[in-house]
Amino acid sequence: MGEEDRERLERIPSSIPLLPVRDVVVFPYMIVPLFVGRSKSIEAVEAAMERDRLIFLVSQKDPNQEEPELNDLYQVGTISAIMRLIKLPDGRVKILVQGLLRARIKEVVKEEPFLEVEVEELEEKPPQESTELIALMRTIKEGVAKIASYGKPLPPDFLSVIETIEDPVRLVFLTASNLGFPVPKSQALLEESDVLEALRKLSKLIIQEVEILSMQAKIQSQAKEEMTKTQREYFLREQMKAIKQELGEGDEFYEEIEELREAIEKAKLPKIVRKEAEKQLSRLESMHPDSAEAAVIRTYLDWILELPWMKSTRDNLDLKRAKRILDEDHYNLDKVKERILEFLGVRKLKRDMKGPILCFVGPPGVGKTSLGRSIAKALGRKFVRISLGGLRDEAEIRGHRRTYVGAMPGKIIQGIKQAGSNNPVFMLDEIDKVGTDFRGDPASALLEVLDPEQNSSFVDNYLNLPFDLSKVMFIATANITDTIPPALLDRMEVIEIPGYTIEEKMFIAKRHLIPKQIKEHGLTEKDVSFSDDAIRLIIQSYTMEAGVRNLERQIASICRKVARRIAEGKKKSYRVTSRNVHKFLGPPRYIPERELEKDEVGVATGLAWTPYGGDIIFVEAVMSKGKGKLNITGQLGDVMKESVQAALSYLKAHARDFGIDEEVFEKRDFHIHVPEGAVPKDGPSAGITMVVALVSLLTGIPVRKDVAMTGEITLRGRVLPVGGIKEKVLAAQRAKIREVILPKENDKDLIEIPKSVKKSLKIHLVETIGDALKIALKENPFERGEVPREAEKVAAL
Repeated sequence: MGEEDRERLERIPSSIPLLPVRDVVVFPYMIVPLFVGRSKSIEAVEAAMERDRLIFLVSQKDPNQEEPELNDLYQVGTISAIMRLIKLPDGRVKILVQGLLRARIKEVVKEEPFLEVEVEELEEKPPQESTELIALMRTIKEGVAKIASYGKPLPPDFLSVIETIEDPVRLVFLTASNLGFPVPKSQALLEESDVLEALRKLSKLIIQEVEILSMQAKIQSQAKEEMTKTQREYFLREQMKAIKQELGEGDEFYEEIEELREAIEKAKLPKIVRKEAEKQLSRLESMHPDSAEAAVIRTYLDWILELPWMKSTRDNLDLKRAKRILDEDHYNLDKVKERILEFLGVRKLKRDMKGPILCFVGPPGVGKTSLGRSIAKALGRKFVRISLGGLRDEAEIRGHRRTYVGAMPGKIIQGIKQAGSNNPVFMLDEIDKVGTDFRGDPASALLEVLDPEQNSSFVDNYLNLPFDLSKVMFIATANITDTIPPALLDRMEVIEIPGYTIEEKMFIAKRHLIPKQIKEHGLTEKDVSFSDDAIRLIIQSYTMEAGVRNLERQIASICRKVARRIAEGKKKSYRVTSRNVHKFLGPPRYIPERELEKDEVGVATGLAWTPYGGDIIFVEAVMSKGKGKLNITGQLGDVMKESVQAALSYLKAHARDFGIDEEVFEKRDFHIHVPEGAVPKDGPSAGITMVVALVSLLTGIPVRKDVAMTGEITLRGRVLPVGGIKEKVLAAQRAKIREVILPKENDKDLIEIPKSVKKSLKIHLVETIGDALKIALKENPFERGEVPREAEKVAAL
């Protein structure tokens, strides 16, 4: 600081012009050039030149603020002297200033035509000599030397100057002004009056800067090494290429390109696909053979060339042969077989028809998946199966884009490639078990696949080319339709496959399952044989299912035990009968319901549908002294409980028609129970059974034990149709029921019932509850003119 500056500072004026600066913090001892362009700032500079050349430099908080107010500026700045001023042709002013001392804004004197403020000097607290002070100063000097060693531009002779500085205040200001820290950090150093704390902050900033520069140097070094390595490999490859050419050996990469070009020429590709393949081949030709992108293009071209874009198998349109194959592989399933034969018939007349999209819905084990194989065999087509159970990623259907590492087409295109033709039988197994999460909705992606109007131009994300799926025969399988989105279900022709009857299971076991398991266990028909009674006992007492999967397991279990005994040298021939089944399979697991031993009051036999086929249930009704309370037990669902309420309400409304004293509903509590309380039950089809049990209870007329019934009821006394008629009627036959009561509107469902079953049962079709009661009860309750004795006793209570 010169003598002139010292004199200026001794007479700091009461007010001083303020010049806002941006992107820089001016420290004491710092000499810096500034360009001044704002009108207010130029006015402040000119005012300072007219007075004593002193100006107060304060940094802006936001450098983008064009017209900063006092609130937009920091409160601490530097009183500086203007050493030189140059006016530029564009109206701006260039000044050279030197920082003199720190000061804080005390008060604003005026704001126009420029900011003028009254300031107060900030004095530094001189630190006491200590080891920490010496260590901090030494750390700062060494840090500056390291920064310079990494090549950061610093003023000439700066290192030699700070080595000689002993004043800690001057060291802080000179170092901070020359290293160019961000404005907030530099401002924090300027505002710090505690010199020791200022040294600590500066030391921390320098250490951070050294770490950043060290990492930057490491990155640059690695990049340079990689570049050098790549260049060296390139030159070596070029030299190897030249050597091979001199030796007469061909270039492998060039040969590969030529092979791909020939393959594209020979392949039967659609025009748009050929154009894309040639484009990708030209890209590959211009690339380095070992680059990552070249490998991606090679794989992409392989997929294009391996897909059967225009390759189809010829359909075998012999309908008699197809029917024979379907009958050999699967028993019954007439609806499915008829639909396949219809397709073949139309195909014979119209060659370019689109493939059907079917959905087989039925319980597990009825042969939905194996049916798909039989259909492919009958048509003479290739068969492809994919499992959709638990699928949650949409890309599994549509494929991944080629930008991702390890990208590949979706399961649809993969299946087509596996088949090797564009018209296979494509089975989508377990379509009702597709999931959804953050990776998308696979079921929505299937909407395009399973729509004959859209799938002629299905675009996989990996191929990004349209593939014609309209010739594919899609067959989906599901256990239930409830979980399939409505839009997807609407695109498929649903064919329901019901469970098998006992007779059907016996036929399947004798014709398919037993011969298959005997062969798979290394046995012959001489080694083991099954009686009809044994098969029936296994079906009824060791399995409970709609299909035959568990039945096959039980047969396999018997075959294993027989195989072991023969291998041990015991008997060479075994006959499985109903008497010795338990020796192979243990005690029976399921005990079928039997008919009631006698006609009873308040107990009616109902028919129920289960996923394992039909079954009979008993509805029991009792009453006790009380106040008309209704108790319902047996783990019944809401719909079934409502059926009980409806039945009781109907009886209350028609009590006089049955000769029932109306007061009984106020003096007695009613309890309805359905046995097998651990098994959940629901549905409206037991409504008619509830009414019969309650009427029997209140009139004292026994219910016929040889009659079973099903049907929904209304409060007006109508009997509405229900589902599962075939399974329910078969359950009645198994339980040795002689007569069955069904709703009148279920007449259409009797077509599905085998003729042999119809002959063994007497089926009554009823429209009203009254019709059902006349059949189900031992006496006609409407013919009683007076209240029966049992009801009189109840009324008296």
